[in-house]
Amino acid sequence: MEERLQLPPRLVIASHNPGKVREIDDLLQPFAVEVVGAASLNLPEPEETGDSFTANALLKAQAAAEGSGLPALSDDSGLSVWGLGGAPGIYSARWGGPDKDFAMAMKRVETELADNPDRSASFFCVLALAWPDGASRIFEGRVDGSLVFPPRGSNGFGYDPIFIPDGDTRTFGEMEMAEKKTFNHRARGFARLIGAADFH
Repeated sequence: MEERLQLPPRLVIASHNPGKVREIDDLLQPFAVEVVGAASLNLPEPEETGDSFTANALLKAQAAAEGSGLPALSDDSGLSVWGLGGAPGIYSARWGGPDKDFAMAMKRVETELADNPDRSASFFCVLALAWPDGASRIFEGRVDGSLVFPPRGSNGFGYDPIFIPDGDTRTFGEMEMAEKKTFNHRARGFARLIGAADFH
């Protein structure tokens, strides 16, 4: 059995995406963990050369932990569209081009699906917690659903406006953050992280 996880008082979020840093900060607020974004420490963004969400999450967390001397948490997440063989998957952000234009990325998903009736999709999130000494832990979250076009709602970020989670009729883009964060893929990954943590 894995030993209980001690959450550090200060944690670098290995992301330059302000929406992602905000969402993680929000999830960690109840646990008195101070969150610092990698961009505010001028840490470079490492090249995501891994072939899976787990490999990329570890790569980012380890680079941030080494660069800052602090424990670092990274999230590698993305949308797998089953009618496209799981694409864009680990390339979810890259489908938006160099400017990470998700309006363009969502349009590309719609174009590539064309008249394929399979609109099922899953959001994945792999959280990697790394320490400067090289130790690390991995936590995974997933939520299944289906896609809708055109995009609906202006909340959230990324592919949220085209994704309807199973059991609902609204896209993540139409939900308030407070509701979405209770069960989205990142929340499920965090539930595993928090479940492993020792707060005593």
